[in-house]
Amino acid sequence: MTVTATSPPKTDERLANVGLVQILLRRPEIGALLGASVVWIFFAFIAPTNWLSINGVARILDPSSTLGIMAVAVALLMIGGEFDLSAGVMTGTTGLITGLLAVKLGMNIWPAMFISLLFALLVGYLNGLMVIKTGLPSFIVTLATFFILRGANVGVTRLVTNQVRVAGIDEAPGFYTARMIFNTEFTFLGAEFRTTILWWIAITVLATWVLQRTPWGSWIFAAGGDPNAARNVGVPANRVKIALFMTTASAAWLVGMMNDLRLRSAVASQGIGQEFVYIIAAVIGGCLLTGGYGSAIGASIGALIFGMARVGIVFAGWDTDWFFSFLGIMLLAAVLVNDYTRKQAEALAVARAKARTESEEAEP
Repeated sequence: MTVTATSPPKTDERLANVGLVQILLRRPEIGALLGASVVWIFFAFIAPTNWLSINGVARILDPSSTLGIMAVAVALLMIGGEFDLSAGVMTGTTGLITGLLAVKLGMNIWPAMFISLLFALLVGYLNGLMVIKTGLPSFIVTLATFFILRGANVGVTRLVTNQVRVAGIDEAPGFYTARMIFNTEFTFLGAEFRTTILWWIAITVLATWVLQRTPWGSWIFAAGGDPNAARNVGVPANRVKIALFMTTASAAWLVGMMNDLRLRSAVASQGIGQEFVYIIAAVIGGCLLTGGYGSAIGASIGALIFGMARVGIVFAGWDTDWFFSFLGIMLLAAVLVNDYTRKQAEALAVARAKARTESEEAEP
């Protein structure tokens, strides 16, 4: 009797023996989600009266929304392997341009906003082009842009108005229509929320869709992970990076307009120092400083943690001077968690590759 040897059944690499916890930890935003849960529970015990209320939620989401808009844009740029240290001051620059055009030239708020948007796109384009053409680190290029804009904000505003503030923007034609769209209040469950929250949610959803469902998303990850290899396989890495700088500038314009319409004025110091907060929110949300890894949802959660910390400290009655110390602790914890989750993701990839190899070797 002849015995026929049978090969073991083919193994699907997708069925590799990987635990649920390991699968969850490979998600960039899981660390931020855990951190947000810890922060929320902490302040729920410290200040439950204000914290566990719809008004408390509205207070938390207010600072989180504008920060979240910027954090998402900065996260996309960081995933693409670059930084923009001019993002914060750009919110003030675009606000000042709009304010000066509307107040000093009597321009309708809408064309004034459009002109400031064109300016932001131009600066974003030049930042990206300079990084690509010179090969200089984006940190240096955008730091130079930061100082140029910061000086121009003060110099031009003082030259035109004899002060560093542009007031009376609410007197411009079209102001209240623009305010209704970009930054006004609406009532939900008896609490006052701002429309900036809706913008934040929409931008997060759009950015997540781009990253996960479009070729542009794959190009962003590829450009940040290994731009040379990406170019070799046909990814337009240079074009992607320039587009990301323009996206960050556009988000800064949007936040600048929201500030103008809410405060009815623009200040030359607006946004200075916020660029680091945007980066911190993105890092807390799972973005690596080396590029090629992160998510828009994680960046939004990072912004939410920022909002919870800022409002929670006030609710608890603590000295707000401790806020940045708290933020620094969160940043350090986020970097450690992100490093761990990245290693878990690499371990999962190795496990799947091993299962794939065993499957191929088992074939007759």
